[in-house]
Amino acid sequence: MPRFLPLLLLCCYCLQACASTASNQGWPAYRQHYIAGGRVVDTGNHNVSHSESQGFGMLLAEANADRQTFDRLWQWTRHHLQRKDDALFAWRYDPAAKPPVQDQNNASDGDLLIAWALLRAAERWDNDTYAQAASAIRQAIARNLIRQYAGYTVLLPGLNGFERPDQLILNPSYLVYPALQAFAAQAPAEGWRDVLQDSQTLLLKARFGTYQLPPDWLALKQDGSLQPAEGWPKRFGFDAVRVPLYLVWGGMPADSPLLSPFRNFWSCCGQVHAWVALDNGTLSPYPASYGVKSIANLLDGQITGIAPIDGEQEDYYSASLRLLAELARQRNAIP
Repeated sequence: MPRFLPLLLLCCYCLQACASTASNQGWPAYRQHYIAGGRVVDTGNHNVSHSESQGFGMLLAEANADRQTFDRLWQWTRHHLQRKDDALFAWRYDPAAKPPVQDQNNASDGDLLIAWALLRAAERWDNDTYAQAASAIRQAIARNLIRQYAGYTVLLPGLNGFERPDQLILNPSYLVYPALQAFAAQAPAEGWRDVLQDSQTLLLKARFGTYQLPPDWLALKQDGSLQPAEGWPKRFGFDAVRVPLYLVWGGMPADSPLLSPFRNFWSCCGQVHAWVALDNGTLSPYPASYGVKSIANLLDGQITGIAPIDGEQEDYYSASLRLLAELARQRNAIP
């Protein structure tokens, strides 16, 4: 046996162990503080749940090889949120309301996250049932939510309320790029590659305000022009902070022009701000959460690790962004 082989094997073992440890650092605390049975609880929003939160939880459970939690989350999601007429999911569950699901409209990011988590779980655990469920959701999204409009192929944020007489309303943060890449590879004929390409073209054009950032909600006009959508605050805020997270997770190079505005904004002003108004440049009067700071660190290539999650001090959304940013950092191992 060559002398260097034992050392090489030891190095490989250590790298695998480190990657496993990194992906697991915050998961036990997250599971303890934010998951009740099969429901991911939004502790910063009256303890409701969303299809998005269920998707986050399922992705994190799969990434941490926690099949028991994954199955609990999926079964709860399937029984409580999945719509009867298609494979999509009602976007919000409020345990204080009767019935808890008051609005049957979906949110396409939640649908994407759940389908992608099931696809990953099918590959990890060689499970055909997960694979079939993932395919059914993916097909339903493509069939019901992909649109050709103003020369672009786009993804609607939901089934109802986003198609206006003279414009479509889009949400840039709903484009989970690594999920779109996985679906494009799996089903080339469904239009996912066009959504990927055109969404990045639109993102380069959707730059507003002092820092040239995309809004949380974007209006695409019939003539192809863009503006922050009416009816929502004209901000780069709590939704749009996920755009750079998903770009990096999808393998976007650090020096990409798509990432520059986010990096410039978060390094501009002495602290990382939670949001900025795109019409007048007003900055949030408070700093960004730990989760948003983790995304900012991701863009700078900083490896800060996962600080302990304190469920009393940190809400579900911040903790979710922190753990997802860590998965994005490990994108070579978890694409």
